[in-house]
Amino acid sequence: MATRGTVIGVISNIVTIQVDGPVAQNEICYITTGGDRLMAEVIKVVGRNAYVQVFESTRGMKVGAEAEFTGHMLEVTLGPGMLSKNYDGLQNDLDKMEGVFLRRGQYTYPLDKDKKWHFKPIAKPGDKVGASAWLGEVEENYQPLKIMAPIAMEGMATVKSIVPEGDYLCEDTVAVLTGEDGEDIAVTMVQKWPVKVAMTNYKEKPRPFKLLETGVRTIDTMNPIVEGGTGFIPGPFGTGKTVLQHAISKQAEADIVIIAACGERANEVVEIFTEFPELVDPHTGRKLMERTIIIANTSNMPVAAREASVYTAMTIAEFYRSMGLRVLLMADSTSRWAQALREMSNRMEELPGPDAFPMDLSAIISNFYGRAGYVYLNNGEVGSITFIGTVSPASGNLKEPVTENTKKVARCFYALEQDRADKKRYPAVNPIDSYSKYIEYPEFEEYISKRINGEWTAKVNELKTRLLRGKEIAEQINILGDDGVPVEYHVIFWKSEVIDYVILQQDAFDEVDAVTPMERQEDILNLVVDICRAEYKFDGFLEVMDYFKKLINLCKQMNYAEFKSEKFEDYKRQIREMVAERQ
Repeated sequence: MATRGTVIGVISNIVTIQVDGPVAQNEICYITTGGDRLMAEVIKVVGRNAYVQVFESTRGMKVGAEAEFTGHMLEVTLGPGMLSKNYDGLQNDLDKMEGVFLRRGQYTYPLDKDKKWHFKPIAKPGDKVGASAWLGEVEENYQPLKIMAPIAMEGMATVKSIVPEGDYLCEDTVAVLTGEDGEDIAVTMVQKWPVKVAMTNYKEKPRPFKLLETGVRTIDTMNPIVEGGTGFIPGPFGTGKTVLQHAISKQAEADIVIIAACGERANEVVEIFTEFPELVDPHTGRKLMERTIIIANTSNMPVAAREASVYTAMTIAEFYRSMGLRVLLMADSTSRWAQALREMSNRMEELPGPDAFPMDLSAIISNFYGRAGYVYLNNGEVGSITFIGTVSPASGNLKEPVTENTKKVARCFYALEQDRADKKRYPAVNPIDSYSKYIEYPEFEEYISKRINGEWTAKVNELKTRLLRGKEIAEQINILGDDGVPVEYHVIFWKSEVIDYVILQQDAFDEVDAVTPMERQEDILNLVVDICRAEYKFDGFLEVMDYFKKLINLCKQMNYAEFKSEKFEDYKRQIREMVAERQ
């Protein structure tokens, strides 16, 4: 018998229900009000009272309304048919909904029940399989997807039967397994999994080490992120967080891209919906949307559903990782997710932490980021989730709790700076404040030595030191004036400007400069290091400025030229001649 209850209190979307039976933390219930059945999640149980957060507007809800508990947690439905879909935070298919605004109490099935999939068996009768073992394969948008044994299955099972190759509906039984207890388990292409529970269906989760190529020089060269790594992009409004995320999701070497628009302004989400279907995937030449899933929960949608949206996105990412795929998960913005947590915590009258955020904000962010990673699956294959979140700190204050707590767990920090954005130095990533912890890992050092060369890390660290020295001298010139510092100081400053203009700045709207492959990045790095290591002779600071401006202009023209083309090699020759004549 399902547990039932009666509403005894309503504070915005936090509702208190008196129950007549057992309920569990995070259990889902439906409250009937005004002819609508509203979905809610249990967030606290005290005696016979269950406190639930409702994923919809509670306008018109009265004391005495009936509630029915389902006996399961908030789940996502996983299976073929999710790619290129637009979902809300509860995985309702937005394209199946009518009208401009979502109707209260309207829920849709996330998959297409009527579409047939071409199934190819991998396992055969008699095989011993464990949880999430690969039983077969279907293709969706040119992506091979695995049909797996139940993720929640305990122990080993034997494949009793499996259907032959052919076309089947997602809810058709494609295999029958016999469990250790002798019971038969019917397997379809569809799985359900609770969003708040991490999938641990892998053998090992080592420290990630493999460079994730994004084509963005300020990331790949200066502060690289790795496959299965975590990073975050904080920055004030208008500094280019969304553009940088678009560039990474378009160019990064990933099989699946998931975008969680969590609490974004509606116009920014509409931009994603309109721009993404038009973007061409540089790896395949087809539409990027073919391998993208968008989870949209705008800031005017229910606050509780916003909190659920990031978990929905992460669970879908874990599902694809179990298939041995590389998943890139982008969340924009985790600040608004944290604000949803704060709102719920305040309504629950919990003890507030800094800036009224929950006391356990640090643990919540840490647990969430910990679900990403590079894993060895039970069958020896590898899969990964690379997670990059953006943070929108109020007034660009990087000392506020969400940024500070994210900094503790994310291994890459890309600080967007208002000053750089104002000077039109894009991407506006501050090269001195930003960092990547992965560059310090011996596994990464070993990988990069084989992938590029053994001098790569030393050269990158040299450039970072030169940038810091250049910033210090720029401050001295500001205070003392151009005549107040020696000519050699001007040379050091302009060498740091070469690094800034040639490596850090990139034109996202130019066909050639938008994406820089690693081979080209290595070439540019070597050239810039040679320019910086050269000793120059000048008589005055004006001479220094004129010379380096001409040199930077040549380098920028080279960045716009096709790699290894006649034009590219000609610019390179002119740069080397300019350097040689001044030495």
